[in-house]
Amino acid sequence: MNPLHPKKLLLSKWTALAPVNKEKHFIVTRVIEPDAPGAAVEWVDIDAVHSRETRRIAWKTLRDDTLWRQGWL
Repeated sequence: MNPLHPKKLLLSKWTALAPVNKEKHFIVTRVIEPDAPGAAVEWVDIDAVHSRETRRIAWKTLRDDTLWRQGWL
């Protein structure tokens, strides 16, 4: 399990271990703040480095080390 905290995700770099459309390097470009004050962060936007496509994912999926590695490998 990748140790991380949602407040330190912005601009962090990630490598997908199962690339989609030959994209495997991503950067977190936005942390989606919840509507209710004090609620936990649930979503982040990640951009593929080469195609610049944005995907919204639950930030907790980045903790799964069978899917993601922190940094660019």
